[in-house]
Amino acid sequence: MRFRCSLPAAILVIAPAAVILLIIASILYGAKNITVDVIWDSVFAFDADSVDHQIIMTSRLPRVIGAMLIGAFLAISGALMQGMTRNYLASPSIMGVSDGSVFAVTLFMVFMPNANSTWYIVCSLIGSAVGAGIVFGLAWMIPHGLSPVRLAILGTIIGTFLSGTANAIATYYQISQNLSFWYNARLHQMDPELIKLSIPFAVVGLSLALGLSKSVSVLSLGEEIAKGLGIRTVLVKSLAILAVVILTGVSVALAGKVAFVGLIIPHIARFLSGSDYRWIVPVSGVLGGVFLALCDILARFINFPFETPVGVVTALIGVPFFLYLIKTRGGGQHA
Repeated sequence: MRFRCSLPAAILVIAPAAVILLIIASILYGAKNITVDVIWDSVFAFDADSVDHQIIMTSRLPRVIGAMLIGAFLAISGALMQGMTRNYLASPSIMGVSDGSVFAVTLFMVFMPNANSTWYIVCSLIGSAVGAGIVFGLAWMIPHGLSPVRLAILGTIIGTFLSGTANAIATYYQISQNLSFWYNARLHQMDPELIKLSIPFAVVGLSLALGLSKSVSVLSLGEEIAKGLGIRTVLVKSLAILAVVILTGVSVALAGKVAFVGLIIPHIARFLSGSDYRWIVPVSGVLGGVFLALCDILARFINFPFETPVGVVTALIGVPFFLYLIKTRGGGQHA
């Protein structure tokens, strides 16, 4: 028990150092390499006429910050979904939440092309709520629809339908190129202004996630047990879904759909932290941010000097992990 408690605490303690090192590494390496001295000068003696300083402040720094935030948001969302549904395959990208956001943002691009950036986030939040509502609503109506594999299949079907419809709309209205750049995890085009606008939404989502972590721990033992211990299960699930909708919606608004982060990281966090979601949620956030930032760095060198979409890297890791879970855990076991 002491090991289980001390390890996640150690992860959280060393997290700031890991974040700083990753930020430096992400800024250093790319199509144009930058030295540590230039990074130092850009922070403490910024020169607007320096190309390197502009690259750092307008491109690479927002990019790595965005990657870490998105990774953290998706990982925490996945942890909440797996805990409250007791479904080891639950994640925003598999359960249709991310695709709902994509569908809504596509409509936004078509019908509100000149609206300000705040509407990206608002539409993405609405879309993620609709996607989650459709998937879980249908799951309740289908016999055994809430079993892990059936819920994952249903989420994949609805997600494919929403993303396919979004692509059809984009093709009809001739915005396919814009949608493609945004949809394929556009970390290289991270908008600093959009990051600032997303902070209030993210604070609400993170506060809900951390505040609910104790109740989700009890809920993960089973709904009947949770009710017996005085947990208001409907309220906890509703607030947890709200947190997932907010965090996933913000992530999709920032950089499009990034798959499998919310599936992989909660399992690693649970392995390192035990079954207490008071540890799993923050550890998932740290590991998710680090994971996506590392994937982003790797994406720059797979096909150098061209960049590979970071979603391809996460999929290369996530698909085998997904199949491994199905094979080892079976179709009816809970998380």
